[in-house]
Amino acid sequence: MKKVYGNTAGLKSSILQRIQKLQRRRVPPRQVVSPDLSRDIARLSFESGRQIGLLLSRDGAVEMVLVGGPRSLYIPDLPKSRGGRWRLRGLRLVHTHLQQEPLSQDDLMDLVFLRLDCIAAVRVDQHGGATQLEVAHILPHGGTHRQGWETLPLMPCHDPHLDFVALVQSLEEELERNRPAIPAAAQQDRAILVSVFATHDAADRATLQASMDELIELAHASGITPVDTIVQRQRQVNPKYLIGKGKLSEIVLRALQLGVDLLIFDQDLNPSQVRSITDTTELRVIDRTQLILDIFAQRAKSREGKIQVEMAQLKYLLPRLGMKDDALSRLTGGIGARGPGETKLEINRRRIKDRISNLENELRIIRKNRSQRRSRRLRKELPIISIVGYTNAGKSTLLNTLTHSSVYVEDKFFATLDPTTRRLRFPRDMEVIITDTVGFIRDLPKDLLDAFGATLEELDDADLLLHVVDISNPQFEDQMAAVEKILSALELHRKPTILVFNKMDLVSGEYVAQKLGRHGGVAVSALATQTLQPLIAAMEDQVELLLEQFAPQSTRQALKEPPQPPVSSPN
Repeated sequence: MKKVYGNTAGLKSSILQRIQKLQRRRVPPRQVVSPDLSRDIARLSFESGRQIGLLLSRDGAVEMVLVGGPRSLYIPDLPKSRGGRWRLRGLRLVHTHLQQEPLSQDDLMDLVFLRLDCIAAVRVDQHGGATQLEVAHILPHGGTHRQGWETLPLMPCHDPHLDFVALVQSLEEELERNRPAIPAAAQQDRAILVSVFATHDAADRATLQASMDELIELAHASGITPVDTIVQRQRQVNPKYLIGKGKLSEIVLRALQLGVDLLIFDQDLNPSQVRSITDTTELRVIDRTQLILDIFAQRAKSREGKIQVEMAQLKYLLPRLGMKDDALSRLTGGIGARGPGETKLEINRRRIKDRISNLENELRIIRKNRSQRRSRRLRKELPIISIVGYTNAGKSTLLNTLTHSSVYVEDKFFATLDPTTRRLRFPRDMEVIITDTVGFIRDLPKDLLDAFGATLEELDDADLLLHVVDISNPQFEDQMAAVEKILSALELHRKPTILVFNKMDLVSGEYVAQKLGRHGGVAVSALATQTLQPLIAAMEDQVELLLEQFAPQSTRQALKEPPQPPVSSPN
């Protein structure tokens, strides 16, 4: 049922009744607003001293009547949008301006954020008459109008020379024409990537670009197609939206022009920021942590990996639960069945906590089984080498080449999550166990790091770490620092480590020699067996040194005896 929204307190009953009767009015579809309706709302606005607004549908019916203050108008939550993000809402807002002022910035922001067909202001003179009509609409393309909208020349209210139907049809046809074509077989989400930095951050332009490039790779790894990127540097980060209101309107326009309904932020958002951005833009919003969790959820194959990912997702979701509707506050009875009872939100929180507790119990059993398997390996007194490094640095490819295995590899972030263990026999008749672990990434979510504690326990038993670095990546030094930071957090930074610069075939020999001279280590191409000899020799030297320090003579002799088949099996 239609009703009057806004500030109706203090209105005379006669004026309120006349305002309520506006709900039964209609406008010819080809007119933005009819001359007689302009005259009536101008008179009502003049007599009440408040702005009067009407939300009109495409067929000219009044959907909402709004009453505001002398210089502003409040628009309540509108029904869900029709037809997708590349369509206009199908509503236009016509309201009064008591001081004959032009369309304000707030008016234009409402036009953009609500994706209205148009917004119109009826200027009211000092006698309560409707003088001129000002109309603005969204531009389907950026063009020379950086703000993304166009204000039409003023028109007399008694004879507005504008065909509204033709205007809306041309706008939507141009939106459809400019929208990038999507193959019918492609079902991927399409997103705009957003990054926000305060100007006092020390990060330079190259670092900011590298961060955005990494977010693009994460989006691809999650099956999302990035269609645009927006970076903003501002003096102070907006606590409500993270990004500035003007830049947010630009994002909404780009989403409308590109037919996008998903925003991905490079920074972590708190629950209130997600809610504010979603409510304002009507777009789906996720942050970098949620994107990484989504990738892990898609890639986890083993029972252990799935449990770890689900637990991390639930821990991430728990503080972000919320709901606007409290109609279910009496879902379960209070004292004497008269109290407010337990809300749906509280029930959901309790269920999530119970689920996390159950998952922790399952993970505890899995850790116990894994510990037993590790103890059997340790009893054989074979040295353990663990491969660590940034995601997509080539760790699994190196394991495959060293052990002639066929572990799944792909050129994308987090292609493999589950640890894989193989035996490796060196030319010097020494046998070791080599383990591939999950890749690291900068600012790895703490919940995810905690959840993968069982997987990373493999590193605790490692006698030697191979830190694999993608030397072809321009930001490889930052990636090295991120890995070392995580190793320090896991208290693994004191373990013997060999720095392995992978993908040497993608850069020049001089560049490789320069970086080896600066950082040490060995350079390899994990795809070329002949380049692995320096690495194998370094591993042999380290293993022999470890054996001389910790193993008795009988153990060193046993390691040189022929191995017992079978030799290779995943953990």
